[in-house]
Amino acid sequence: MAGNVYRETTEALLLPRIIRLGGNLYGAAFTLMKLVPARHILLKAEESGLLGPETSIVETTSGTFGLALAMQASLMRRRLTLVSDPAIDANLHRRLTDLGARIEICAEPAEVGGYQEARLRRLAEVRAEQPDSFCPEQYSNPDNPASYALVAEHLERALGEVDCLVGPVGSGGSMCGTVRGLRSGRPGVRAIGVDTPNSVLFGHPDDSRVLRGLGNSLMPANLDHRDFDEVHWCTAGEAFAATRRLHGRHALFQGPTSGAAYLVARWWADQNPDAKVVVMLPDEGYRYQETVYDDAWLASQGHTAPPPSAPVEVDDPTRPTHRWSRYAWNRRSLAEVVGGARTLAAVR
Repeated sequence: MAGNVYRETTEALLLPRIIRLGGNLYGAAFTLMKLVPARHILLKAEESGLLGPETSIVETTSGTFGLALAMQASLMRRRLTLVSDPAIDANLHRRLTDLGARIEICAEPAEVGGYQEARLRRLAEVRAEQPDSFCPEQYSNPDNPASYALVAEHLERALGEVDCLVGPVGSGGSMCGTVRGLRSGRPGVRAIGVDTPNSVLFGHPDDSRVLRGLGNSLMPANLDHRDFDEVHWCTAGEAFAATRRLHGRHALFQGPTSGAAYLVARWWADQNPDAKVVVMLPDEGYRYQETVYDDAWLASQGHTAPPPSAPVEVDDPTRPTHRWSRYAWNRRSLAEVVGGARTLAAVR
């Protein structure tokens, strides 16, 4: 009975609501998108024996993958240790501990790789301290993208043929996994990834970033650049403004990664009115009521300007523009794109 309960509870929250956002654009609005890989990985590990009766779960995260793991681990009555950094917000921290998770904070970034590298080093130490442990490894575990085949099937059942998928990129799991599922029947489905300046994912040099939940300081193994037709970079201010617009116009109370994806998807859908476009909206906005949804906070941070009506086109993805920008990736590897950009810069 207990097994059925922890399967059914998270299963009820798993799949997104499909909401028409006008014209040819549809939103896939998740309560918590990271439940898809967290649930899949932990249940598969238990069924295969990787999660034994006393095995603890350990992972590095500062965002919603940790929350998804904490929810599933609590229902499975499993011990969970999460290695994080100071970027974790107080509301999320309280919720994680209420679910029984133990949180370790890395106070200082590594010289190369920043907080993510520091967290990975501490994670290795925790695993050495807990020999009977299992790590979901969201950045490199192929079960992360594989879990999103379920989402692709859900979209096709609800909408029929999908022409374009737009969504934020962090670990690479959601976008790569979902578009692969959609392309299993229709190879021409387009994929548009949404990143943020100073993220290494699509060629920028690593630097500080305000917008969390997408982007990365290290290159995740689960990100296959050849899945993407286009890449857009959105700044924090642009994402915050679009998040409020998504709420004001469509009553969808989502987080800023959803806002960034919505900004890009709304523009792309308008440019391609004959295409059926789906935008991935990863999580709800409750964590951001004191920030993104607070006008005084936005003003104090200098985030009061409306987003641009269109992106700027860039021909070198290694040079951040620090405003909404767009690059035609054309399903190439990172080496093909970045190498080509460096060659072009040398010629100039």
